[in-house]
Amino acid sequence: MKASEKVVLITGAARRVGAAIARHLAARGCHLVLHYRRSRTEAEALAAALREQYGRECLLVEGDLTDASFPAELIAAGLAHFGRLDGLVNNASIYQAAPFAQITLEDWQHMEAIHLRAPLFLTQAAVPHLRQSQGAVVNIGDIHGEIPLRSYLPYSVSKAGLLALTRSLAKELGPEIRVNSVSPGVVLWAENQDPPDGDKQALLERNALKRVGDPQDIAAAVAYLLFDAHYTTGHNLVVDGGRMLY
Repeated sequence: MKASEKVVLITGAARRVGAAIARHLAARGCHLVLHYRRSRTEAEALAAALREQYGRECLLVEGDLTDASFPAELIAAGLAHFGRLDGLVNNASIYQAAPFAQITLEDWQHMEAIHLRAPLFLTQAAVPHLRQSQGAVVNIGDIHGEIPLRSYLPYSVSKAGLLALTRSLAKELGPEIRVNSVSPGVVLWAENQDPPDGDKQALLERNALKRVGDPQDIAAAVAYLLFDAHYTTGHNLVVDGGRMLY
């Protein structure tokens, strides 16, 4: 599927990896539905830059993905504006510690809502339109969905669930719609947090490439799975610099 003039919806698009995905897809010629929750200033600045630099049309949609009615509303907003949908990138995420003895039901439900429920129901609402366009879904997982991170149990388990959801959706939605995931390693350090599994240098020593990745690495992987991986579905593409080798 050629990227030019395609319409892709990205959740959590205003900052960090989401913004990198948006820039990369705009450079490939995509029009974008950019979802954000609180980062209005960053989202507006990103959309303005993409319009100016690449001439791409961007629709900004603010909303809370944990609201049960919002996923369908988000898909409907994109359809009302562009009239089509070719790709869905479930990127929105929350990275938050929850030491085992202190885990609350709220912690668990919040992680499940963002990492599992929202991608499921966004995909469900998008399916008729993605079938029409022979489109694709890419979920943004995490290597800690396969290697659990101590003191991040709800996060790790919900990301593991997202990888299982990816495989299940690939079975449910083939042959018309491909569904894959990308699992980043360290491409950006967490904001205002030290790594929970060692200091930064020690963490990089447990990485075959001995360096931090770049959000562009994730963006390129997403674009590949959206547009170029024609015979790939149900796959989790790990982009971690070799971290999982250790």
